Amino acid sequence: VKAVAITLLWSGIGSAVLFFILDKTMGLRPSEDAEREGLDLSSHGERAYNY
Repeated sequence: VKAVAITLLWSGIGSAVLFFILDKTMGLRPSEDAEREGLDLSSHGERAYNY
């Protein structure tokens, strides 16, 4: 049980640090314009659904 708790704590802290670094350097979210337009169109130049 102790090893599981240590593993969860270690991976949780490591993930939080990585997410914080990524958020401050390159950002974790797309811009509002790209999100409004649709990520398939802004990232790949095509629509996923034609309706």
